[in-house]
Amino acid sequence: MKCFKQLMVVLPLVIGSIAMPALAGEKDPLFINLTSDNIPRVDHALHFGSVHFSKGHPLTIFLNGKGVLLASKGHSAQFASQQKSLAELIDKGAMVIVCQYCMKQVGVKESELLPEFKVGNPELTGSALFKDDTKTLSW
Repeated sequence: MKCFKQLMVVLPLVIGSIAMPALAGEKDPLFINLTSDNIPRVDHALHFGSVHFSKGHPLTIFLNGKGVLLASKGHSAQFASQQKSLAELIDKGAMVIVCQYCMKQVGVKESELLPEFKVGNPELTGSALFKDDTKTLSW
């Protein structure tokens, strides 16, 4: 009886650990919420996103808070490398959305955005964020 009870505790754990990888999607979309203009944090987020995008995961990068500055032509000198990385991701099919509310907060106008960066709105941002099986990470 004692052995049966132990088996009933261990068996679900073993089955659960085997079944979990089957539930993880190989091509689940990745939504990166990037709130920072801190270069090491930005570089980490862009590297992580780029690696998984190259493995076939659709990628959306949502720039908000001070992350909005990454999308501004007025900050090209400060963020040249990061803007180049973002532009390359866009050219390959990733989407970069810039928070409209945050743009107002940090003084970035739509006319200052780099090409192909999209101004966010509830429909655009929500469609990427709430797409089935999307995984979200924040920096």
